[in-house]
Amino acid sequence: MDFDSLTFGPDGLIPGIVQDLAGAVRMVAWLNRDALQRTLDTGFVTFWSRSRQALWTKGETSGNRLKLVQIRPDCDADALLILAEPEGPSCHRGTETCFDGESWPATLPWLGRLEALLKSRKAQADLGGSYTQKLFAQGVDRIAKKVVEEAGEVILAAKNEDMEAFVGEAADLLFHLEMLLLDRGASLLDVVEVLHQRHADRTGGPA
Repeated sequence: MDFDSLTFGPDGLIPGIVQDLAGAVRMVAWLNRDALQRTLDTGFVTFWSRSRQALWTKGETSGNRLKLVQIRPDCDADALLILAEPEGPSCHRGTETCFDGESWPATLPWLGRLEALLKSRKAQADLGGSYTQKLFAQGVDRIAKKVVEEAGEVILAAKNEDMEAFVGEAADLLFHLEMLLLDRGASLLDVVEVLHQRHADRTGGPA
């Protein structure tokens, strides 16, 4: 990264907005040139603490690190969008993001949280217990059968013109499709990337 193209503030700092792979904004903090260089060198997001006047790598004590994927400056080069893969909650309160709140509506990035939950259930499938743990334990054939069943329910609900039932059945289908993807070692993000690339190929625009 060309540091000379960036516009650092008079205090030598530039804001960094951390976004996860699902699109959720995790946190906002400050970086100086040393923090940015360490982030690039180590692959884990490092900031400058204005209160301690020192570098700090996110998760160095808690273990909830931010694994760097990409850094991109905004149009004025005076702010950074940091795409990262979180290794746990990102807020000091123990929440996924620093912007969590009870009144916030569910948005598409919430699917990333659902996927993380399903991954944990899959890892504990041999323990039984929850519906998803038991279904993961039964394997691909049973999960695939559920996807087929739920797809049929979606079609029936659509033909009956019952919007509430239709959306509910679509949610069931998406839930079980995500389980099937995880069981096969894939994720919704992989599906999104395919759609993204297809769009780029057809339009001739940037991916």
